[in-house]
Amino acid sequence: MLRKVIYQHGLVTDGWVSLDPADTGVIQKLFKQDIRKGEERLMFAVLESAVEDFQKYFLARNPSTKKLFQETEEWLLEKDSDELFSFENICETLQLHPDYIRQGLMVWKEARIKTLLVEGYRQGRTKLHSNRRHPSARLSKTA
Repeated sequence: MLRKVIYQHGLVTDGWVSLDPADTGVIQKLFKQDIRKGEERLMFAVLESAVEDFQKYFLARNPSTKKLFQETEEWLLEKDSDELFSFENICETLQLHPDYIRQGLMVWKEARIKTLLVEGYRQGRTKLHSNRRHPSARLSKTA
């Protein structure tokens, strides 16, 4: 005999929902929702970790962190993978656009490289004020 869950105000007390123990459909649905939320949290954590590694290690010189960056970049750029935790599958599950994220990370990388090149150029230049003679020093010698 099939039973329906009757949602009555009296069934909810202190944030807890009382369910008919014979209605396994509701329990399975709640269990599946919990599993789904857990999978989404895990996928989000994997994506978050990848973005952090990408940004943290993109200029790595240590072989192990350099390899970590390369593997992360390859994972982010890989397309049409059937793996459960592929970048595109994670984005699809989380309803994110993978190409938009890729583009944003590549723009970030290029901007960071340009910034570092400009900073390196500025550090390599000699300071103009240290090479100039002060006019007041010349006047004092002639006076």
